[in-house]
Amino acid sequence: MVYNMIIAIIILLEKGARVLMWRILVADDEERIRELINKYAAFEGHVVDEAADGMDAVLKCRENVYDIIIIDIMMPELDGFSACREIRKTSSVPIIMLSARGEEYDKINGFESGVDDYVVKPFSPKELMLRVNAVMKRARLPAPGAVKHEVVTLGGLHADITARIVDADGIRLNMSPKEYDLFFYFLKNSNIALSREKLICDVWGYDFYGEDRTLDTHIKLLRRSLGTYGKHITTLRGVGYRFDSHV
Repeated sequence: MVYNMIIAIIILLEKGARVLMWRILVADDEERIRELINKYAAFEGHVVDEAADGMDAVLKCRENVYDIIIIDIMMPELDGFSACREIRKTSSVPIIMLSARGEEYDKINGFESGVDDYVVKPFSPKELMLRVNAVMKRARLPAPGAVKHEVVTLGGLHADITARIVDADGIRLNMSPKEYDLFFYFLKNSNIALSREKLICDVWGYDFYGEDRTLDTHIKLLRRSLGTYGKHITTLRGVGYRFDSHV
């Protein structure tokens, strides 16, 4: 592992790239999956810890600080959903969930548990690392004072984009990290027809895959979180979605 990390760093330095090293926790009961992810992550210069079950993952998160977590759903001792909920009680660390099943129910359950992205097995290690990079890029917030404080008010809906706070009729909404990203993107692009491809690329930060229903699942969750204000999100058949500020 150490040898692979050294080689990866040398290659990146030779290319004149800036090395960003993250500490990643990989939780999966399949050793070969952990080894595969570890290999690719180490090649990109990251440090990887491993957990063979959900309980071990929760304990490691209590004892260590990670930049991102990659966690499987089906694990002994404690499943991925329960582990994510436990981790979210004390940490907002970005989480990518792995699953051998791609049913919408599992995706919704995962996003409700607080995960940032969802990858279906079998997966391409290269795509997984691209998603890791995209999630980390979104998670790195600008330094205080680096950007103008953005606040949007729409009737009884109040969104403090900079602070990532949303109130509806005076009630604080509790949404998943990706729901916040999607909602704020809609607010910044109000009354504009947005294609599915553009939403996926701009909000998730990686290339669009035609069979991926991640966007539709998040739209459903976002509408539910917004309650009566969910009506502002209009479905454009054959195109994508639009956030109407005048509804």
